[in-house]
Amino acid sequence: MDFDNNKPIYLQISDNLCEHILAGDLRAEDRILSVRELGAEIGVNPNTVARAYEKLTDAGIIYTKRGLGYYVAPGAREVVLEAERKAFLETEWPKLLKRASLLDIDLKKLL
Repeated sequence: MDFDNNKPIYLQISDNLCEHILAGDLRAEDRILSVRELGAEIGVNPNTVARAYEKLTDAGIIYTKRGLGYYVAPGAREVVLEAERKAFLETEWPKLLKRASLLDIDLKKLL
């Protein structure tokens, strides 16, 4: 995983897992790597991974089975999809519209 210095690593980890869920690489009830396993694999402190997993757990995207590890929650894809759509429409879309307007790009032709 390549990290962006402008964004906290734990957010990048959670975003990466969400991307895998959206892409279908991870499905409901799939086991994900443990905190230590993922930390070792990507070369970060396990506490950073734990923080990412806590964020995803709080959002209902993953859950833990005591003694067995972390799993993708049922309905996780829908939760991620809704959150990503909302973020796109509130953050990215207005920037795209502004940029298109500044560049005199006809949105009707793009669509």
